[in-house]
Amino acid sequence: MFPEYLRELGNKRIEPYQTEGFVPGKGPKYPDIMVIGEAPGRNEVKEGVPFIGQAGEKLTEFFEHIGVDRDELYITSVVRSRPYKVVETTDRKGNPITKTPNRTPNQKEILAHAPLLDYQIDEMKPKILVTLGNIALRRLIGKDYKISDVHGKVLNQPIYKWSGEEDESYELTEETYTIFPMYHPAAVLYNGSLKDTIYQDFEHLKQLLND
Repeated sequence: MFPEYLRELGNKRIEPYQTEGFVPGKGPKYPDIMVIGEAPGRNEVKEGVPFIGQAGEKLTEFFEHIGVDRDELYITSVVRSRPYKVVETTDRKGNPITKTPNRTPNQKEILAHAPLLDYQIDEMKPKILVTLGNIALRRLIGKDYKISDVHGKVLNQPIYKWSGEEDESYELTEETYTIFPMYHPAAVLYNGSLKDTIYQDFEHLKQLLND
């Protein structure tokens, strides 16, 4: 899915940070919908597939509700490696153990893999960019946006892309994209009251697809 040089660049740029593995994404080469999450977890890195486990099941469920099969989507994330933290603790017998749970990617890690997402958006030319949660939303359109304010809305506007190695920042594109922000499917696992809202947002997405 990437030229070899770009994959090598991504690996080199993420190397200084506490991450592991590489999950490029999965789906058709020219999708109508590109779904963008924040980063793979332990299971995703192990299987090499994005959005598996409970959050992945919810994502599949929501899309199937509007008649879209998961195989029709290109699913990826802003960071392709698993960010983790090191936690020193003890087991039930008091023996010291080290755990490495998932964590949210930081801004340096997001910037490190920015060339990968930019390349795929340019090459695949999806009609709709569905962002899941705040991390993906802010990566594309800026830190002033909150998912609680814009979920389920159609945003037609430029997006931020990596400006290059010289200044290591972002710049807005001249081209306008269609972005459709969604709550992250994991949110419903922690806050069941969001389920109806998410279903309503997917109904809005269905209308957009049918226009």
